[in-house]
Amino acid sequence: MPRRHSNSQRPYHLGALPTERLARDRAAPIRAASQPLDAAAPGAAAIAAVFAPYRELLLPLLDGAVAPQRGQVTDDPEARANNLKASAYFLDATIAGVCELEPSDWSTAPAAGATHALVFVVEFGPEPAPGEPGWSWIAGSNAAWTDLRCAETAVVLAGYLRALGYAARGHVAGDPDLMIERLAQRAGVARADAEGGQLRAPMVRRGFRIGVVTTDYAMACDLALAADAARDFPDDAARDGVGGTRPSWWDEELASRALHLGRYPMESIRRVDEPTTLVLRDEIQRVTKRSDFFTRGLAGDLGPKAQEERGRFATKHPLAFAMTPPIRAMVPLQGSRAPVPPGAAGRTPDDPERNAAALKALAYFLGADLAGICCAEPWMYHSHDETGAPIAAYHRFALVILLDQGFETMEGASGDDWISGAQSMRAYLRGALVAGVIAAHLQRLGVSARSQTSAHSEVLHLPAVLMAGLGELPRIGELVLNPFIGPRSKSVLVTTDLALVPDAPVDFGLQRFCELCRKCARECPCNAISFGPKRMYNGYEIWKPDVERCAKYRLTNLRGSACGRCMKTCPFNREDLEESRRLLWLSIDHPDEHPWLIEHDDEIGAGGINEVKRWWFDLEIIDSVAVRPPGGSNRRNLEPERGAKLAGAQKLAIFPPELHPPVGTPVTVAVPVNRAAGLAAAAAAESPQEARRRRG
Repeated sequence: MPRRHSNSQRPYHLGALPTERLARDRAAPIRAASQPLDAAAPGAAAIAAVFAPYRELLLPLLDGAVAPQRGQVTDDPEARANNLKASAYFLDATIAGVCELEPSDWSTAPAAGATHALVFVVEFGPEPAPGEPGWSWIAGSNAAWTDLRCAETAVVLAGYLRALGYAARGHVAGDPDLMIERLAQRAGVARADAEGGQLRAPMVRRGFRIGVVTTDYAMACDLALAADAARDFPDDAARDGVGGTRPSWWDEELASRALHLGRYPMESIRRVDEPTTLVLRDEIQRVTKRSDFFTRGLAGDLGPKAQEERGRFATKHPLAFAMTPPIRAMVPLQGSRAPVPPGAAGRTPDDPERNAAALKALAYFLGADLAGICCAEPWMYHSHDETGAPIAAYHRFALVILLDQGFETMEGASGDDWISGAQSMRAYLRGALVAGVIAAHLQRLGVSARSQTSAHSEVLHLPAVLMAGLGELPRIGELVLNPFIGPRSKSVLVTTDLALVPDAPVDFGLQRFCELCRKCARECPCNAISFGPKRMYNGYEIWKPDVERCAKYRLTNLRGSACGRCMKTCPFNREDLEESRRLLWLSIDHPDEHPWLIEHDDEIGAGGINEVKRWWFDLEIIDSVAVRPPGGSNRRNLEPERGAKLAGAQKLAIFPPELHPPVGTPVTVAVPVNRAAGLAAAAAAESPQEARRRRG
């Protein structure tokens, strides 16, 4: 469902719907009303039955300690409101508005000091039609799931404000203190009918739920909607999505596809028996979790500076910092390796194909951007955990989910500035919630399942994403590039023993494209991406990056939080437009056009910074206070001439398993990286052609 009109000139704080074009009324009456509910009650097998532990986990995080000092943020109330609304849209809210608090907004005594409220709407997820795969799992669960999404969003936004040094508390449905439905009308995100009854949100057709954050952070306020403003799209331009807003036909087109197919037409991409990069399964050595380079940074293997920064490198920004508590709190709910008792809700179907479709439908209902299935082969598992305890492969299949890090935010960023860490953390947070409830749902049905998240995974994600047919390996190296959202995703897995039909790998011509294109290598700030050919690494054919350089830069970046510049500048990182699809099909159907496509990408300035999309405050948490970063902020633009300077003299190191810390090495013992050995390993690495000849 690509759009016809670009949103490149639409400020992010306005959101995806053209609500700024609706009539407002300062004197609009505020009526008693209720939030939308599901049309039917959930059945015995509905996923709503597993939400309670997650709600109980999130509710205590709605309030908390405030930073010891006010952060260095603007005093401009409009800039403050725009930033907080944009933060809500970043977390996938549908509509956001601000109002001042009045005593009559409270069911009990008003909270001391609270002056303003951010109110946001989260739209219901898409549902399958009755009888379609996943229907019995999803029907009747939308309101409860959307309330959970509201809680997640309110936890982060309230935590963000507290990290800025302002009191803030989140509120969701069932809150005994606050009249949420009244505030939704006063903040202009919904309106009650003349006779009261149920709230309506403008241009939202699937139903919705509401979350609120109350605070002493003063902001510019919105007006209530006028009497005729809660109707459908206000005019023809809005219906067509002029200006890059969500068009009126979006819902119809989404509903025209079976939910398990997802939004993107992955079924149109060619499937192949084996990945387009060689995988020699019998030559792959399973690696310990201690060998991960971020774990090595924590242990001191990368030096004292990287070790010092390891605990905060992705959460230096207060918005990312606010996502950490719920991510960590969800780890104990990730599920089980072991068999589970028969489910109280009845057996799962014996049809592996329908099971696979139902599981994908469930993932898309919960908010996955892409989903696929692979066999959880033993070589995908880590060999040992951080303590040195062995890990035996324990599940047969994996549901693989991709979460888009967001094109618009990436457009406004350099890729390695202060929002980069928050982009990753947002995807990790949503992924942990989605995969966690899916694993809990399968266990309730009597099937062993476990979510494998950024906070704790016993499976390597990259080979699972590759084998699940969600993309190919690009020049960037250690990620999988999807034809529709490019490289800007994070992954989460649910491993399970539910009988499933795996997807096949894909081939959309990426290997030839990346052979010619070196843009990610040219733009990498630490020169960690190879300009040269692919090599064999531990049984994989890959453009192997220099992970020591990459990890050190991401950990010690002084002018930003983490790094995703390779994703930012890749030609496949495109806005989801009809023109973008045209370029994709041109690349697939006419590989002779690859040189033109690569040149065209630079000519139009793709991968540059779009200042219209810059919505966040550049802030760094130092000694628990959010301050303007002493080192400033990276604002890199494209450097077309840089590649020639770097390519000729590039010397990359690789670190095969024999150069990893020995099994059982604790994180309290540093094993310094042997760079000289890594350089020698890179020089001696076998080419894929040599590996194929050797294997016959």
